[in-house]
Amino acid sequence: MLRAPEGAVLLSTRPPGKAFEGWWEFPGGKIETHETPEQALIRECHEEIGIQVVDLAFAWTIGHAYPHAQVMLHFYWVTRWSGVPRPIEGQQLLWVAADQAWPYPILPATVPLLKRIRNYKA
Repeated sequence: MLRAPEGAVLLSTRPPGKAFEGWWEFPGGKIETHETPEQALIRECHEEIGIQVVDLAFAWTIGHAYPHAQVMLHFYWVTRWSGVPRPIEGQQLLWVAADQAWPYPILPATVPLLKRIRNYKA
């Protein structure tokens, strides 16, 4: 997840035509069979929001059971990147500070991370 120097994090909506369309989540996506989680995040950030990741650090891994799939989510703090995030896939983007309300609806797998993010100290 992208984290600006003042602590705000970037959220995006699920793009049109995908499961949970319009729900808010952190940019990122599926890991291809030949990729590490870090490589997948770098690729997905470029494909989804047009940035080049410069610095990232592991944060958490969580599992979540959806009715249609079991997922394992690997979260990384992205604290430096080049380019300006833009909605390449027709999604919305929103920077949210720790003291702001989260947009709704939030993707269910993202919900357990909200308290961790609010309490995170760099």
